Amino acid sequence: MRLTRLLVALMPDEPEALGLLALMLLTESRRAARTTADGELVPLPRQDRGRWSAELSTEGQSLVRRCLRRDQPGPYQIQAAIAAVHSAALRGADTDWGQILQLYDQLTAVAPGPVVALNRAVALAEVAGPAVALAEVDRLDLDGYHVHHAVRADLLARLGWDAEAVDAYRTAVALTDNAAERAFRTARAAALATS
Repeated sequence: MRLTRLLVALMPDEPEALGLLALMLLTESRRAARTTADGELVPLPRQDRGRWSAELSTEGQSLVRRCLRRDQPGPYQIQAAIAAVHSAALRGADTDWGQILQLYDQLTAVAPGPVVALNRAVALAEVAGPAVALAEVDRLDLDGYHVHHAVRADLLARLGWDAEAVDAYRTAVALTDNAAERAFRTARAAALATS
């Protein structure tokens, strides 16, 4: 963040530098809530928003508004706007998924790619349902990407296809070295397997 602040100071007319700083601040604002004291992963919808840094969130939101006034959207600015929508919700249930989906549509136009499409599908699931999102996810060529399988697993579980979800979680576990993610997805697979 220090280097990005320096970049913004050196390039005050570059909206993407401002967008990158906003994105970093908003991402950092949630750090304390991402894991439990024992290091267990806490997904965004279940995070204690009281543990988010109000100072960093407020600064990030302010920078996003500055970017919007410039009306020169780029990938970092759009990603920061998505993070700002998340940080504006007092509870996970208050998240404006319609606005997030619109922002992902903009991001897809500016910086298309399979990972952007995967993230868009997460928002699409909240707006149009898991079946519609799963159809999008299954069209993506991301077989070696653990998050792809984790998203598929979540969508499959939401549709009640527990056996398929367990397989997808196990694939996601096999593809990541992150201990917190492995433990979280292993637990999800075990819970589905016994239900």
